Amino acid sequence: MATMESLIGLVNRIQRACTVLGDYGGDSALPTLWESLPSVVVVGGQSSGKSSVLESIVGRDFLPRGSGIVTRRPLVLQLHKTEDGAQEYAEFLHLPKRRFTDFAMVRKEIQDETDRMTGRAKMISPVPIHLSIYSPNVVNLTLIDLPGLTKVAIEGQPEGIVQDIENMVRSYIEKPNCIILAISPANQDIATSDAMKLSREVDPTGERTFGVLTKLDLMDKGTNALEVLEGRSYRLLHPWVGIVNRSQADINKNVDMIAARRKEREFFATSPDYGHLSSKMGSEYLAKLLSKHLESVIRARIPSITSLINKSIDELEGELDQLGRPVAIDAGAQLYTILELCRAFDRIFKEHLEGGRPGGDRIYGVFENQLPSAMRKLPFDRHLSLQNVRKVISEADGYQPHLIAPEQGYRRLIDSSLNYFRGPAEASVDAVHFILKELVRRSIGETKELRRFHTLQAELAAASNEALERFREESKKTTLRLVEMESSYLTVDFFRRLPHEVEKGGIPSAAAAADRYGEGHFRRIGSNVTQYVAMVSELLKNSIPKAVVHCQVREAKRSLLDHFYTQVGKKEGKQLSQLLDEDPALMQRRQQCAKRLELYKSARDEIDSVSWSSR
Repeated sequence: MATMESLIGLVNRIQRACTVLGDYGGDSALPTLWESLPSVVVVGGQSSGKSSVLESIVGRDFLPRGSGIVTRRPLVLQLHKTEDGAQEYAEFLHLPKRRFTDFAMVRKEIQDETDRMTGRAKMISPVPIHLSIYSPNVVNLTLIDLPGLTKVAIEGQPEGIVQDIENMVRSYIEKPNCIILAISPANQDIATSDAMKLSREVDPTGERTFGVLTKLDLMDKGTNALEVLEGRSYRLLHPWVGIVNRSQADINKNVDMIAARRKEREFFATSPDYGHLSSKMGSEYLAKLLSKHLESVIRARIPSITSLINKSIDELEGELDQLGRPVAIDAGAQLYTILELCRAFDRIFKEHLEGGRPGGDRIYGVFENQLPSAMRKLPFDRHLSLQNVRKVISEADGYQPHLIAPEQGYRRLIDSSLNYFRGPAEASVDAVHFILKELVRRSIGETKELRRFHTLQAELAAASNEALERFREESKKTTLRLVEMESSYLTVDFFRRLPHEVEKGGIPSAAAAADRYGEGHFRRIGSNVTQYVAMVSELLKNSIPKAVVHCQVREAKRSLLDHFYTQVGKKEGKQLSQLLDEDPALMQRRQQCAKRLELYKSARDEIDSVSWSSR
């Protein structure tokens, strides 16, 4: 099994790593390891003697003193027992290369570091100060000292600071891994104790709470605190511990803590009220009790902490994969990255067209449904009505009516009818163009690697749409040319196959001649033109899709980004960097995740090292 020193030291090292890498609980959007670590949190009102208890446990004067709110940042106090005779010294996490042997300087540094974070306006901050003390006079223990609970803000502080302090304390002690050291003065009614009130709210069964009663020597003569210490008036799962701090006179006379501990032992040993409890009273007993309990809690929590660490590592690595690697600084590497991103987009775009992803089938829908429907809706019934046919034929004849067949009239009717096909042809080109633009937009959104590069996304979209616009213009020219070709040269065989109103001798019959300007004649002309237009319509239904696919879809697959590639190849390093500009929030998130991942891997290594050393 791992030793007490190795287990508490393990948590100490992980806590230090947490602070260095920005994890100290709170409302972080990242997984937090800090809140899963077992810790002893010291809670008490401003006049409860909280600082004196901590100094008694350490055996040194080192905490700032004064009126009002003195502790304004959490102080993570890590005690390391050294060999007898070794020199005592202290180290701060924010000053890793400096040892303090003068504990008056430790007090000053705590004050200065607090002011550096909070300013001199007496504000509070959740960012902890880490202080490690190495001494033969301590037990291995970690304590977290929090600002003292208060009911009134002092001058220069906002009224909200009272609630802010309570919220900070509550955020620590409501965690199930927190051991609460609730300090109350014996010369006040325990029912009014701020520490006990808050502890009871978050730990109603008292399972995590250790009660400490200070100032037993200052109680009124003839009174004692046995009702509390023996658990009759306020029951906790763990025994109450009484403490006798140095008096103000002792502090003023600079009575050292070792002498104060001896005086405390004498007080309990000779007290008629507390003599029978003397072996379980005092700051030395409290430190040993807490150290032993913290070690047992850590031992019990190690499996769940290990599970949390492994789970968080997987989650953070997955998120970092999604966020992508940091952008290279070298221009050549940047160009390579841009081209790889473009190829990833182009690959997804082609998958949409070729059926690997949805969307390309809408192009077929244009040819199968939209184009035929548009052709069916063309106004041939009105254009080839009896009245319009007569009008066009008459206008084509001019002053001299046609003798046999009104060829000019036929040509005018056919030419004007075929002109209507320009509309469906252009509409097909535009419909496919808008589908391709939508597929570009969708493909950019679906290219995960591109998501963090908003500038490159915009440039890609602009270049792709510009290319699609060129393809559309070429496609429009080609499809309209198909319509114009049908008007330019009519299919003669169609008219040769039409029945002629001629007798065997080659002379028109009298009835046919009489009907040449009659209603039936014009109806036959309209019918013939309708049949010819229908034949051309079937031809264009096949040829327009071919032209559109050839000029737009095929070119989009082959050369959508060709012009963009040429332009990118000409860019300098600074311009390439601009294309790979990332959202600052995303860059910050990646940095946070990388730091947190480093923390969890470091914690995993620390746990593994303890596990190996204990085998």
